[in-house]
Amino acid sequence: MVLSGTVIPEANSEFRRYVEEQSGQNISKCYQCGKCTAGCPLAYAMDITPRQVMRAIQLGLKDEVLSSSAIWLCVSCQTCSARCPLEIDIAKVMESLRLLAVKENIKPAEKDINLFHRIFFGLIEHRGRVHELELGLRYNLSTRHPFANSSLGVKMIAKGKMTSIRPSRVKGASEVERLFRRVREIEARTPPQEEER
Repeated sequence: MVLSGTVIPEANSEFRRYVEEQSGQNISKCYQCGKCTAGCPLAYAMDITPRQVMRAIQLGLKDEVLSSSAIWLCVSCQTCSARCPLEIDIAKVMESLRLLAVKENIKPAEKDINLFHRIFFGLIEHRGRVHELELGLRYNLSTRHPFANSSLGVKMIAKGKMTSIRPSRVKGASEVERLFRRVREIEARTPPQEEER
């Protein structure tokens, strides 16, 4: 809740309860040790860190969390979850926040992030893995910035971080495609949930 520009926290908020229910995580257990943020490879680029996201949820600061870039920059690498001494799956919390932001039609704080996710998951569905060069090229062409970050790509190739120039399918890619089809079938059969009051 915001009153005259002041943020008023709500410790027992519907927002916290909703995120805990959707993620299956007890966010109230987080005691702010900061290990999630210390291990996060993208914390430096986030407007609020994973630790701050957890605290904001505890305080019921829904608008601040859902409008942050942090939930969209999280790549679900699970480093935060692996480092949490209380075994809170913070990556799962971040995913539930993204889903809630989409459900509530909140525009992502990161420009073109939905496009990036579509390309990313499309590559996984088709090839069974992400081919970094193809991901970068498709994203750059889709955003009409064909040479964005090209110097970074050259450096990655020079350092052996991108070993394959040509994309390929991994063994078992057809199984991944079947999983994506199955999820779409389930989503098509599942009626939209009514808004909770």
